[in-house]
Amino acid sequence: MPRPTAAQFAYGSATVVVTTLALLLLFRTESGVGVAAVGTTALALGLLVAVRLPLPRHRAAEGAGQTATARAAARTHHALEGVGARERVPAGRSSASADEHSLRR
Repeated sequence: MPRPTAAQFAYGSATVVVTTLALLLLFRTESGVGVAAVGTTALALGLLVAVRLPLPRHRAAEGAGQTATARAAARTHHALEGVGARERVPAGRSSASADEHSLRR
């Protein structure tokens, strides 16, 4: 799952604050159940706004034409940065095969 952008945080947070204030003023609720319902509704609406915000063009272009598996395979774990391609073991190999591979070097 991609990380949320700054715009998604900003629009989602603003939606939650404005919706909460508007609903509290509109319904003039003072009970705990009413306030909880208003807060839950505002959070749900803020999440919906943040998720529905379009991705930036460079992010949308990265994912175009690639399957989820190809995108996942293209990412490298941070612990493998700086490790040469010969030292990496493909995910399809078992641990026994990986041990044999490391002994052959």
